[in-house]
Amino acid sequence: MSYKTYTTEGIVCGSSISNTSDKSFLIFTREAGMLFASARSVREERSKQRYALQEFSYIRVSLVKGKSGWRIGSVESLGNSFLSATTREQRARVSYVVTQLRRYVHGEVALPEVFDDVLCVFTQCLAFDASLGIERVFMLRLLSHLGYIAQKDPLRQLVETPVFLDALKRYTPSMEMMIDTELRNAAEVSHL
Repeated sequence: MSYKTYTTEGIVCGSSISNTSDKSFLIFTREAGMLFASARSVREERSKQRYALQEFSYIRVSLVKGKSGWRIGSVESLGNSFLSATTREQRARVSYVVTQLRRYVHGEVALPEVFDDVLCVFTQCLAFDASLGIERVFMLRLLSHLGYIAQKDPLRQLVETPVFLDALKRYTPSMEMMIDTELRNAAEVSHL
């Protein structure tokens, strides 16, 4: 019996040790959403995958769906925003984004817009010491894509703009209170 291999981009959001040298990874992928995948012997020193599968890594991964779930075939590192960060604030922002992904994104549902937003946030966080607007706009867009926030007129331009960077340019400090109110309401509505 042959299994189909899926190659996609992903972000490593977490990991756990499953056996002596095996590990399971929580990976947010462009085509399959959030999924758990296991890798054999990845904790051994001779493993070629161990450095690519660090937390916060942006990877290209080949996944195989088997009887017991997803397995990682080959993996290629495309970067690690946390390790590339030069300041404590930049690392905190990268960690915040991944924490929010783990909190709100569940299941194997493709969310390519959210995936693109995450990559743009990582790039912007490393490019300069950004304002809190990045985190607010990211959370507003994330919760809107997941259905926790209804799109209201004043904030619609931030959510409906296809490119995150363009939405960030439209953000003004006067929107701060409206966004905070929407995020607070979404947290109350959320089951998380």
